[in-house]
Amino acid sequence: MSLIFSYITRFIYFFLFSLNAEHEVPVGGQAVLEGVLMKGPARWGLAVRTPKGDIWTKTWANRPWTSKGLWKLPILRGLAVMAEMLCTGAKALSLSAEVALPEDESIGKGGFILSVVIAVVAVIAFFVVLPLLMSDWVVNFLGASEGAGRVIEGIARGAIFVGYVAFIGMWKDIRRVFAYHGAEHKTINAYENGSELTPLNVSCFSRIHPRCGTSFLLVVVIVSVVVFSAIPTEGLAMRIGSRVLLLPFVIGISYEIIRWCGRKGTLGRIFMSPTLWLQYLTTREPDLEQLEVAITALKVALGSEEESYNQEPDGDVDGPVEKT
Repeated sequence: MSLIFSYITRFIYFFLFSLNAEHEVPVGGQAVLEGVLMKGPARWGLAVRTPKGDIWTKTWANRPWTSKGLWKLPILRGLAVMAEMLCTGAKALSLSAEVALPEDESIGKGGFILSVVIAVVAVIAFFVVLPLLMSDWVVNFLGASEGAGRVIEGIARGAIFVGYVAFIGMWKDIRRVFAYHGAEHKTINAYENGSELTPLNVSCFSRIHPRCGTSFLLVVVIVSVVVFSAIPTEGLAMRIGSRVLLLPFVIGISYEIIRWCGRKGTLGRIFMSPTLWLQYLTTREPDLEQLEVAITALKVALGSEEESYNQEPDGDVDGPVEKT
């Protein structure tokens, strides 16, 4: 049971932090279990540290969903990016768990699916239902207006999010994920500044990055206050349903805001600066071995390094092979 709970906690984290706004830039990424997933212009690159200390890599084609039909349109493209990142992130997480975790920590395919389902339900419960209940209690206790209740709901949602990040950051396993998150940011910062990609060089760069999913999530919280306030609903069930149904719209708007900020240079950086502070909670300083994994993932994504492991079509991982 404790193993399942550990998986659920990890999946909640990866579900939340797989959201970002990086599809229009050359590189992006996210942390996985004992590794990093990177996106290049034409391919994805996944690098994972194995229990034996080797680096396992995997690559597959990057075909952006936003290149298809109506998904190119504003708002809709944000939903396409969200869906693509969730699907790709789930694939990378499954592969990294298979490679990085010892056999006695494996929960099998059924346990994996169960953990994902419970994690999704937990996200809805903690970040949709609980803020509503908290705002209702405060409104009833203080006799506040409905508009004030929506603001309180947004504040509660943000506070729960920050509290959740701070809480899971106390776990050793999650702190390692945060360190890989920092390694991902440092590697991308080094690459975008034209520095040579060696662990020592990359270690000098910041672990904070403006395109991080952490910033995106805070924008989602702020936008949700405005959108949910504009939709009057009666009854707790109706309000919960409206939040769930409107969440894709909120994500679409948030994506456009992040996209706009990314194109406005200094103005955009000033607007987004408060959201960057939270990254000090969601990242940790990586060691040189973790930086090596992140660098390998980026090189694989850029096509400058080949896979170091064979992988059968059914997903079973073979042993390491010599690079050619």
